[in-house]
Amino acid sequence: MKEPTPHRPAEFYQALPKVELHRHLEGSLRLVTLLEVARAHGLDLLGTDRLRPLVQVGADDPFTSQNFLSKFETLRKFYRSPDVIARITQEAIADAAMDNVRYLELRFTPVALSKAENFPLAEVIDWVIEGARQAQREHSILTRLIASVNRHESAQLAAQVAQLAVDRRASGIVGLDLAGNEANFPASPFVEVFQEARQAGLHITVHAGEWGGAGNVAQAITQLEAERVGHGVRVMEDPAVVALARERATTFEVCITSNYQTGVVSGLAEHPVLNMLAAGLNVTLNTDDPGISQITLSDEYCLAFEKMGISLAMLRERALAAARAAFLPQDERLGLAASLEREFPVA
Repeated sequence: MKEPTPHRPAEFYQALPKVELHRHLEGSLRLVTLLEVARAHGLDLLGTDRLRPLVQVGADDPFTSQNFLSKFETLRKFYRSPDVIARITQEAIADAAMDNVRYLELRFTPVALSKAENFPLAEVIDWVIEGARQAQREHSILTRLIASVNRHESAQLAAQVAQLAVDRRASGIVGLDLAGNEANFPASPFVEVFQEARQAGLHITVHAGEWGGAGNVAQAITQLEAERVGHGVRVMEDPAVVALARERATTFEVCITSNYQTGVVSGLAEHPVLNMLAAGLNVTLNTDDPGISQITLSDEYCLAFEKMGISLAMLRERALAAARAAFLPQDERLGLAASLEREFPVA
């Protein structure tokens, strides 16, 4: 009979040195900040009780993609000024630092940030860059940025964002991400944009195999040339795609709580992360949208260890895997992994 997994205090998980590869800026906002912005800009959303269910997933919410994505519709109302955009960037990075995340890749969607006030995309990107630069200085956390585009928008708009990101590689933008509703919007219109972005020096990560099947994972790897796949949990539906991902050493940015809250899996017991690990896939653990899900990366580590049976040794390996899959130069990746290896407990 298997021994029960011991309970560890929250401080234990918080103290673990961590790396996060998949965190959305637009899903990382603090509720108190939203309330302050609402008051300052006269938004008709005043009051915690009224605002919370619009921007966070609650225990009584339906766990569906429609409900989860609806939170972003409200959040997009808040990007009202350069100061707000810089502030939410700084706070997202500060929150990661407080959770002992040593390296963070924060992805953001310039089009979403620009819409409330029709800001120029280039300026929005620069405000995020400046917010990230300041937060790194203040909180001693290494941070890089990933520009994200959505499937439901045009390839022409994606190409514009991609070029702006390429032009800012020296300012901390390291990657391009394709996100959005993969069930209703194909990735094929974006293949050329992503291939050109990679040739120009950006790393590529693609949301796939979350609300769509394993075929989308294969397309992300073979056509969009993705080095990493966001979520990707439905890869297990096709052994041939599992073999492809294993052969290509594709990294999976798995977000357990998000997968449950969006209805990708019906319960934690049904989550395929253990099967992914058993199949030899390169899995990392991430939060996705910690503000919406009301979680930290420490919470995800606790969930994986105490509820899903992932051993502490395997947690350590997943943290090291995240460091080695970071969109950093090789010497920086190896240095990051070495520092985690020294500090992460082995038992």
